[in-house]
Amino acid sequence: MTTILDPTDERVPVRRSLTQRPEAISGTVALLDISKPRGDVLLDQLEVRLRERLPEVEVKRFSKPTFTKPAPEVLRQELAKEADFVIEGLAD
Repeated sequence: MTTILDPTDERVPVRRSLTQRPEAISGTVALLDISKPRGDVLLDQLEVRLRERLPEVEVKRFSKPTFTKPAPEVLRQELAKEADFVIEGLAD
């Protein structure tokens, strides 16, 4: 089992198991910009690559209001409702 540390509170690591990886990407991919500087640049390039390599996949963009706090509940619900995959862009 892999240990994943939660950056919002590492005093007591939370034990989580990894989700099984799908064999193929299909449906909708959400690109989540966490509002760090240049994160949008990374996601712009990723979106271009996804559209080139997987034209059948729909790509949607989302943004957190700030990188200093977890995503608001309403945003998490929207992602869960509208996307089959979420890619979170981190950059500085």
